[in-house]
Amino acid sequence: MLNIEEFISGVVCRATEELWGTSDNIQIQKTRKEFEGDYTVVVFPLLRASKKSPEATATELGEKIVASTPEIKSFNVIKGFLNLVVDSSFWAQRFGEIVSTENFGMAPASGRTIMIEYSSPNTNKPLHLGHIRNNLLGYSVATILKANGHNVIKVNLVNDRGIHICKSMLAWQLYGNGETPASSGMKGDHLVGKYYVEFDKHYKAEIKELVAQGMSEDEAKKKAPIMLAAQEMLRKWEAKDEAVYSLWQTMNGWVYEGFDVTYKALGVDFDKVYYESETYLLGKSLVEDGLQKGVFFRKEDNSVWIDLEADGLDQKLLLRGDGTSVYMTQDLGTALSRFDENSLDDMIYVVGNEQNYHFQVLKLVLKKLGYEWSDNIFHLSYGMVELPEGKMKSREGTVVDADDLIADMVGTAREMSDELGKLDGCTEEEANAICEMVGLGALKYFILKVDPKKTMLFDPRESIDFNGNTGPFIQYTHARIRSIMRKAEEAGIATDNFLQAPLLQEEVELIKLLSEYPAVVRTAGEQFAPSVIAAYAYDLAKQFNGYYHDHSILKEENEAVRSLRLKLAAEVARVIRSAMSLLGINVPERM
Repeated sequence: MLNIEEFISGVVCRATEELWGTSDNIQIQKTRKEFEGDYTVVVFPLLRASKKSPEATATELGEKIVASTPEIKSFNVIKGFLNLVVDSSFWAQRFGEIVSTENFGMAPASGRTIMIEYSSPNTNKPLHLGHIRNNLLGYSVATILKANGHNVIKVNLVNDRGIHICKSMLAWQLYGNGETPASSGMKGDHLVGKYYVEFDKHYKAEIKELVAQGMSEDEAKKKAPIMLAAQEMLRKWEAKDEAVYSLWQTMNGWVYEGFDVTYKALGVDFDKVYYESETYLLGKSLVEDGLQKGVFFRKEDNSVWIDLEADGLDQKLLLRGDGTSVYMTQDLGTALSRFDENSLDDMIYVVGNEQNYHFQVLKLVLKKLGYEWSDNIFHLSYGMVELPEGKMKSREGTVVDADDLIADMVGTAREMSDELGKLDGCTEEEANAICEMVGLGALKYFILKVDPKKTMLFDPRESIDFNGNTGPFIQYTHARIRSIMRKAEEAGIATDNFLQAPLLQEEVELIKLLSEYPAVVRTAGEQFAPSVIAAYAYDLAKQFNGYYHDHSILKEENEAVRSLRLKLAAEVARVIRSAMSLLGINVPERM
């Protein structure tokens, strides 16, 4: 189905070519609401070719288009702008095409393979609110890219090694008394996170004691016994010490079981999981390769660095003096293995904006090592999520736990739905399913409607408001339409003759909005922006509600008009369902 903007562009280009021998500098935009028209041609860039005033140029072009294009009913000129009015018969035909297009909005196969990495948790703590934004953003972008015809590989890189993992392990050894998820009744990720906090508590106490003995705070941080023990544990892990390795496998196993429960509740998944413990060695070999090529250099303490000062950056550590790797080491190895194994066209990392510099360096180092595909790495950077109470800190145990937040969202959805009578007539099983759908829909929509680059404030209760720009408002609109359709089916009302009714202007506006959906999906894919889809879904739901408020559907006596309105409502519901699915949000059949 031809994109409407492409159709209008083609019409204007042909007319300018015939009039003035050029089709360059054509600028078309949607007509502003305060003016009559559907699409506006900006005339100023055409004045050199027409050699006339803006008004005369616009008038001549408008007359040419109306005379040669039956789909354009009329035009008007406002200063240097030509407003074109599309005939309602065109919109009726367009609506028929939308109805008959099975996968409306979805693009054909592009032949491109794109890998997208999201989640990337550490195995020393449970997922929290920041992880929720990461997972929801990554999963939605992956779904949108699939809708754009790309072959998408969703991957998770688990940070399962390093000093932070050893901190939890050491604290469990020292203070855990053999506690397990089974003995404690805690999810495994929560139990391990408990000991990460425990480490920090004892570490701070040791620093305080050393400072009291006359040591500087910086020195105390380096020489605190518990930190030295954690560093020794990391060295033993890299040396495959049997006892340390066994404990590491056991505690990570607890965490993975806990993560899986949270991922399932969030409705996100992965095609492949990478583990840093399996990629850091390849990274080390790349560092050796870079040393031989002279790209890297070794300092006196045996650590390996790259000098990026000529590129406007600084010197970057790639390998510690004791031979242990850093994040950059393993990211180099992971990137190489991914491009080699999957013949990727693009690689997208969904990681918070505090890592902007890291990914700038990663691309630059890979480029200097001779990997041209480094240009196809993209860091989808996003801002932090804050609560009305302020920022979160995991090691101090002040994070908002993902599992608790999900449960609270579902509970709040139940409370507010009961207050508004949204669950009247539902069985307990139906009510539970709806509240889970609404609670998670509210959470996902509230987070995804915000531009990823922005830091956002998350207010759980505001997100579940059934009015305004929220997930529940859009979900309720879908449920309302489905209720109308069920009643129509029960009454045996047919919709076969929907194309026989004349279109009201409000119906034209709805069809115009529906027809924009493929372009919206394309834009969201190009910009990696679920917020574009969210804004569209809200506009569509809001516009339909206004239409439904002013025009009866089931009580309309004219059969053809009733048929049209039912079919229009059904298509609005279908596109809402499709758009929300791109955000990872389910919509209820009843509410």
